[in-house]
Amino acid sequence: MEVEMSTQRELAGMGERARAASRILSTARTEDKNGALRAMAAAIRADSAAILGENAKDLEDGHAAGLSAATLDRLALDEARIEGMASGLEEIAALRDPIGEVTGMWTVEQGLRIGRVRVPLGVVGIIYEARPNVTADAAGLCLKSGNAVILRGGREALRSNVAIARSLRSAAADAKMPEGTVQLVSDPGHEASLALMQLQALDVLIPRGGKALKKAVTENARVPYIMTGDGNCHTFVDASADAGMALSIAINAKTQRSAVCNAMETLLIHRDIAKEFVPAVMEALAARGVELRGDEAVRALYPQAKPATEEDWATEYHDRILAVRIVDGIEEAMDHIHRYGTKHSEAIVTESYANAQRFLSGVDAAAVYVNASTRFTDGGVFGFGAEMGISTQKLHARGPMGVEQLTSTKFVVYGSGQIRGENPAPTRQAGTYH
Repeated sequence: MEVEMSTQRELAGMGERARAASRILSTARTEDKNGALRAMAAAIRADSAAILGENAKDLEDGHAAGLSAATLDRLALDEARIEGMASGLEEIAALRDPIGEVTGMWTVEQGLRIGRVRVPLGVVGIIYEARPNVTADAAGLCLKSGNAVILRGGREALRSNVAIARSLRSAAADAKMPEGTVQLVSDPGHEASLALMQLQALDVLIPRGGKALKKAVTENARVPYIMTGDGNCHTFVDASADAGMALSIAINAKTQRSAVCNAMETLLIHRDIAKEFVPAVMEALAARGVELRGDEAVRALYPQAKPATEEDWATEYHDRILAVRIVDGIEEAMDHIHRYGTKHSEAIVTESYANAQRFLSGVDAAAVYVNASTRFTDGGVFGFGAEMGISTQKLHARGPMGVEQLTSTKFVVYGSGQIRGENPAPTRQAGTYH
């Protein structure tokens, strides 16, 4: 697909600035990066009125465009969410700096001392949708890990993202961070996203969004990317489950915040407890505004549920909609998850140690839970501070991506004059030459 030359030139300039900044950031002192992060937090607080004003315009446009309630919820900012962005930056500043960490050191036969050291990725590109808090989270995580970042948010949050990025850039500059540390693509057109996917200055691209964005990345990206997650998450209630615990977990996983990727989308219930548990959990969820869709066995016990289709099992609703199925046991539950899951977050509620261990070992996902809500899959909860996203792939990073996941490694090799010939050089021993 062709990209307009003007868009290519603009992105190329951003790439050059980011590449230059990344060289400086890669050796920046921890105290300097932390000072910049704290300054960025202060700027977000100081500029909160301006940011909220721009967000109100985005919300007004979103209502006029008919955006879903779930999308509007992700888009909306208030004083609490502004404070969350600021405190998130301060939490990142308090994290251990991974850059320069030696992850291994050994000596080989030739006397070479070889070490493996953490280093930044370089230039990170982020494409994300209607969540303006990602602007601050991503900028902070990249700065802490010594990376320059180019941000490209969704058009729904354009004004909000521009306002947040302006505050972050100004604070970073005042803290003596290089130009190009944090940049935002303000062009809302599809061509700008496409150009970023193909920007050779990027060391890695991280898309955060739905299936359309992921399809565009897989078809058009010309740089390495880390796919972050579709979240078709499941909870399986085993026959041995504590009913009260299972009810509490199911309600939380679906309703605590339904629009996020770690919310439960399908509830699987063991047939042996279905007669009692299905009506109880369905009534509790319906009372909280959840639209319920079930298979024939579920609807026999709770006729108010709509018939579930094949599409329902594969759908990430981002809304208060839940698909419910009765299964014969743990193997059928795991088969269902294997077929329809997106390898994000999966949970079992059980009092059986054997079934818990079977589920943990047999389910392929970034996070697998026993007796807890899938809603906990989050960088902050896992101790990473803010997160760049939740990777559902296996290469480079998996699960919540914090500061450490934005690094690579390089080998450092200390010698004492060794050269390589056809045969290994003789080992040098202390005080002796051969």
